[in-house]
Amino acid sequence: MRALLWLVLVFASPVLAQDYPSREIRSICNFSVGSGADIVVRYYSDKLAMLAGKPVVVENRTGVQGTLASEYVSHAKPDGYTIMITPASSTLAAARYMFKQLRFDPDKDFATVTTLARLSFAIAVDAKSPARTIADLTAELKKKPGHGSYATGSNTGQVSGELYKEMAGLSTTYVPYKETMSALSDTISGRVDFMTYDITFLVPQARAGRVRILAVTSASRRAAVPDIPTMIESGFPGYDLAPWWGIVVPAGTPKPVVDRLAAWFNQITQSEETKRFLGNLATDPFPGSPESMTALLRAEIDQWGKYARLAKIEPQ
Repeated sequence: MRALLWLVLVFASPVLAQDYPSREIRSICNFSVGSGADIVVRYYSDKLAMLAGKPVVVENRTGVQGTLASEYVSHAKPDGYTIMITPASSTLAAARYMFKQLRFDPDKDFATVTTLARLSFAIAVDAKSPARTIADLTAELKKKPGHGSYATGSNTGQVSGELYKEMAGLSTTYVPYKETMSALSDTISGRVDFMTYDITFLVPQARAGRVRILAVTSASRRAAVPDIPTMIESGFPGYDLAPWWGIVVPAGTPKPVVDRLAAWFNQITQSEETKRFLGNLATDPFPGSPESMTALLRAEIDQWGKYARLAKIEPQ
């Protein structure tokens, strides 16, 4: 029976790909409306709709640092009509080190499509804060009982914050946020002392005068904010967190459909309009293939295990 089903899928795949898509596609976003992730997901979803000739509807499924959306996609029908445009290094590679029990396997429950972009996270404070460097922030935190608190809403944000704490000798309290704008509000109001979020979200907030970015987490400075130092330059040798974006679909999605999606997304990423869009968000284009993304994801699963151990993160 299994052999018969396999033969049906093999011979049906070219037909599926030829007719795909015949209806709207659901694009699942791990994070809230208005977040940096949401901006990227909506941009790519709009461009995909133009190429596919069918609507691409964004659904924000927030919670548990992006894992609720990942779980949902892992159990969706593998037909190409449910996709996830995601910071995969965080939502998939890092997830197994942040939680004791996941209801999905990052390595087995998804078919990789292609990579999209590389970015950085950053540490930011209220624009009115006296802290202008990471050294200033560290000194201010050490004056506070318990060394204050910080806000984030993702696995990468938590690793960024915990790694900073460990290397700076801080015991600052980690405060998880489901909604990005709530974290921003609490940082501005002083309820938390700093926030660790993706630079896609923080750069516009800094330009609007709401926050001050003290350092980026990547090993090199970002072209969009060339005056902002790295954490390495701020006195933290070896500190290098540079997450990346990719596309996944449920495991078992027909290969011709995956290949068609990969071709479309690479076409979008390589356009001059997208390069400008990503540049404005301090993000670099990073096109790839299903095969290259699979290899990268597996390597990153090992790498994030090292980050989590270095930051002394205990799975929750």
